[in-house]
Amino acid sequence: MPTHSTVEIKDLALATRIGTFKPNEAAPKTHLLDLTLSIDPRLVLIAIDDMAHVFDYDPLVAEIDRVARDGHYETQERLITRIVQACATHDAITALEIFLRKGPVLAGSGMLGLRLTVDRAGLAAIRQAL
Repeated sequence: MPTHSTVEIKDLALATRIGTFKPNEAAPKTHLLDLTLSIDPRLVLIAIDDMAHVFDYDPLVAEIDRVARDGHYETQERLITRIVQACATHDAITALEIFLRKGPVLAGSGMLGLRLTVDRAGLAAIRQAL
């Protein structure tokens, strides 16, 4: 029996507005999200092909989209915080890694991002704070 399983979302383009830019500064055009969610392996190795036996990630993706569109963010950190809080509302998620990046950064090139790993204890603390 495996001891670890994940649900992975990669290169999810978020419709969001992050940062404050002067009139002649170029704002990032792209905000991409990678999210790795640790879940119980029993939600992956299933005997019956039925949604009742797996982690349904569609509601989480919809919530992430809603949070991303929910107004202007000054910082990527605040959007990451809100996405982690959305993940914490799902008991099936036991830990996570989030990577949010934006681009271009300079002269039409580059990506700049933040990565955060939240272990089981950290996620429990976030759940208590909600």
